[in-house]
Amino acid sequence: MAPNKRAGYKLATYQTKEGPRAGLIVGEDVFDAAKITGKTAYATVAGILADWKAADGALKKAAVGAAKSRAKRQPLRKTKLLAPVPLPSTIFCAGANYADHAAAMARKSGQPVPPDPHEQGLKPWFFIKAARTIADPGATIKVGDYAKELDWEIELAAVIGRPAKNVPQEKALAYVAGYMVANDLSARDRGRRPGVEATSFFKMDWTKHKSFDGSCPIGPWLVPASDIADPQQLALKLWVNGTLKQDSNSGKMLFTLAEQIAQLSINMTLHPGDLILTGTPSGTGAESGEFLKSGDVVKIWIEGIGEFENRIV
Repeated sequence: MAPNKRAGYKLATYQTKEGPRAGLIVGEDVFDAAKITGKTAYATVAGILADWKAADGALKKAAVGAAKSRAKRQPLRKTKLLAPVPLPSTIFCAGANYADHAAAMARKSGQPVPPDPHEQGLKPWFFIKAARTIADPGATIKVGDYAKELDWEIELAAVIGRPAKNVPQEKALAYVAGYMVANDLSARDRGRRPGVEATSFFKMDWTKHKSFDGSCPIGPWLVPASDIADPQQLALKLWVNGTLKQDSNSGKMLFTLAEQIAQLSINMTLHPGDLILTGTPSGTGAESGEFLKSGDVVKIWIEGIGEFENRIV
């Protein structure tokens, strides 16, 4: 996993003898974020996000001086990276938010390609994954016999860096601390409640479908928002056992990240550490009828952010 060379630093959570710590990645080195900045509250990514307005500047300053710093460093290649935000306060997930995915699912069901939702006056809609479903980059995800139709979904994840309430769309991106790569693993065969008619209003079971242990791998690090010129112009790719399955661009989102933040912040305050998974493009297993099997390795990559893989058992 090579960091993006364009940015001054990456923010990670990594394993140490003292337990998980916030790490500042500069080039191929990892520094303890609290020790290199001299701020004890920065020992965790949660502590950094809670002070993001000041923390971003402090971390950038530390990154500039990292080469001459006397702070202890360790090679990135020998560092065990954990989920950058190990326990987010809330994980919001955008539903059906890519034009290519919506078109592919419509074709599969014999339906016409749906129109742009803006033309229908529709707004972004979401479901929530449980915070404890987070999985580390590189982790083995143990699903067992829970799902026979386990699907992959690469997604751009945005991390909120300051409280956001009733945020106008044109200012929404200013509330983003940074970006990560995420996989919204989905148990397709758990999405319907057994014994409930398909025509029932109460047929769906979003909890069993979307929230199970390990169903939200994120990582490999957080890239500061200031290093991503446009979150709507990023290539996304996902491979299963080396075969490319998803190959798209965030420009195909139906509702932009700014629209999503504005919509979410109408009825609630978004808080530092909240995650927004912005939807998945075409190429999912649900479109082809192919699903993950024990031993499969899923690799995900987003331009300008990074890549990681997980093995499914």
